[in-house]
Amino acid sequence: MVKKIFILSALIGFLGLSAQKTHTVAPKETPYGISKQYGITIDELYQLNPSKKEGGLKIGDVITVSKSGSQPKTSTPKATPVSAVTNNGKTGFITLQPKQTIYGITKQYKISEADLRKLNPDLDSHTKIGDKIILPLENIEKYAGSTPTAVVQTTTTTTTTEKPAEVKTVTKTETASPDKGLYVVQAKDNYYKISRQFNLTQKQLFALNPGLESAGLKPGEAIRVSGSDSVASSSNSIKVEDNSQSTTTSAPVTKTVSSQNTASNVTYTATSTFTEDDFVTYTVQSGDTMFSIMNRFNVTLDQLISLNPNLSDGLKAGMTLKIKKQDPMYSKKSGDVLSVVLMLPFGFDANDAKYRTLSMDFLTGAKLAAERNAKTGQKLDIKVVDAGNETTFKNSLSQINPDNTDLIVGPFFKSSVLEVLKFVNDKKIPVVAPFANSEDLFDYSNLIIIETENSVYSDRIVKEVSQVYKDQKIYIVADNSKANANAIKAGLEKSLSKANVIIVNSSNEIQLENNMMTGQSVPVIAVLADDDETAGSAFASKVIALGKQTEGVKAFSMFYNPSFEKNVDDLSKASLVYLMDRKINYDGDFEKEILADYKAKYCKSPSKYAVIGFDVMNDMLTRENKKGEIFKQIGKSQTQLATKFEFVKAKPNGAYINNGYRVVRLMQ
Repeated sequence: MVKKIFILSALIGFLGLSAQKTHTVAPKETPYGISKQYGITIDELYQLNPSKKEGGLKIGDVITVSKSGSQPKTSTPKATPVSAVTNNGKTGFITLQPKQTIYGITKQYKISEADLRKLNPDLDSHTKIGDKIILPLENIEKYAGSTPTAVVQTTTTTTTTEKPAEVKTVTKTETASPDKGLYVVQAKDNYYKISRQFNLTQKQLFALNPGLESAGLKPGEAIRVSGSDSVASSSNSIKVEDNSQSTTTSAPVTKTVSSQNTASNVTYTATSTFTEDDFVTYTVQSGDTMFSIMNRFNVTLDQLISLNPNLSDGLKAGMTLKIKKQDPMYSKKSGDVLSVVLMLPFGFDANDAKYRTLSMDFLTGAKLAAERNAKTGQKLDIKVVDAGNETTFKNSLSQINPDNTDLIVGPFFKSSVLEVLKFVNDKKIPVVAPFANSEDLFDYSNLIIIETENSVYSDRIVKEVSQVYKDQKIYIVADNSKANANAIKAGLEKSLSKANVIIVNSSNEIQLENNMMTGQSVPVIAVLADDDETAGSAFASKVIALGKQTEGVKAFSMFYNPSFEKNVDDLSKASLVYLMDRKINYDGDFEKEILADYKAKYCKSPSKYAVIGFDVMNDMLTRENKKGEIFKQIGKSQTQLATKFEFVKAKPNGAYINNGYRVVRLMQ
């Protein structure tokens, strides 16, 4: 009987021991962290492991964490009231590191201590290294820097749902091997953007993803950006967990993606064409400007933007920028390398985005032209400079080295062009003004003016009207300044001594008169001298109406208007003649090639200012020789994508001005 009792007692003791849950201590684990993990207090942990209260924990120790054999708590955590500290409801946590303090965390992650304690109710002086501190996700993403693993979770509260929680693992790899990785397509991605991000050609991208070209990009779809099956990993990662709080608790379901019949966690791998040795990082400080950063690190605006695309949204304190490393010593380039400075009014330093989109578009066209010429063997060194606005422009001049510059394209504004001309006066560096055109600029022999002078257009209109004049009354629709209208009137009165020329403010003022003998309406000549789009549309409507009342109405316009192409048949009855500084011949082989190259590079058709950027840069580069002697070929007539260039001297020993334009005739 005694033997049976002993056996029964031993069995009960064994069952009691087997019911206990144990945990093996891992590196960096603390009593506080372990107790949190298993839902017990530190006192309860020490009661289960009395020897550890005095001796402490060691890596590899097996400790008891539960008498009942319960698993670590996996029930859905209570929703933390984060609305006061985070806008999107997403939080994450950082792992407390040695020497980190509550004060240090509030400073680094830009959060008040009160808000920090709202997210971490148990935060107190007993917090230990390795503990997890909850923070708003956006603060972690902005300010974590090199802080180790940060886990992100959504803490939105919803009603009962049967849908299990979803877990997505996202790994950002800063220096992944270029022959590894998958990438998940984002909403605004395109072929060009992805190819450039992963240093691929579009052909290589399509080869890695058969069927992608015909199927197109779909947000959320994982595509291959290298030839390896393996996915690059990183020690610094952000794990994203979308946890729906509900009354029904479900086990988390991990989203997977299948690639070549191998399922794996979806991994976003961001690679760069630069290695860690190619660039350094810099955190933007309060008071920093684009200009000061470029000066400090001796980089160009183009280099800065190419490494930091988010700069298109503006410069903000706290941003981490990648800065391309420069050679320690600057040396002037020699030989046959053409050094070009492109000055565009991005307005980053001036916080003026008025011309930023225009500048970005101009830059895309200019870069396409530069790449095209480089393929033919031309050696180029192109530096992009933020010209700011007219108020801050002088600051940008320090970015130009007059001793090592062969051509300056830009700036846009007349006052800025004058400043550049004065700055390079001794060197006589050729300066190209894409838009500025004024008599103030005509005295500079090293200036090339792209915009055709309005007097050239008005002279041509006088010539065209004179050829069809048969005693008709001539109406000229003027803009507010009336400068163009007055020039045309003066020219017509000189050419046609008895002409009856009337300047009006609106197309509605153009009237037909009746012949007193026949009672029929007498045709008139209508001239548009206003480049306003609304005025042009009204002019077209009036000419069409006049043409329906009588035959023989003639119409002329100094400027192009979109309504002209929309009403070709009706305006042809008035034999409309209009002038254009730019027009693309979509049937030309050269034009087709350029448009195709632009679309392949940027996944869209070029805007007006992208076309101008290409035309200006391509025309200038094709006139250059290895010595930078652009003026030797300045007299050659050239037609680019949309613009005709015919340069003449504005005055003896003065600037060159473009007199090229197109005459469009609508014939019945």
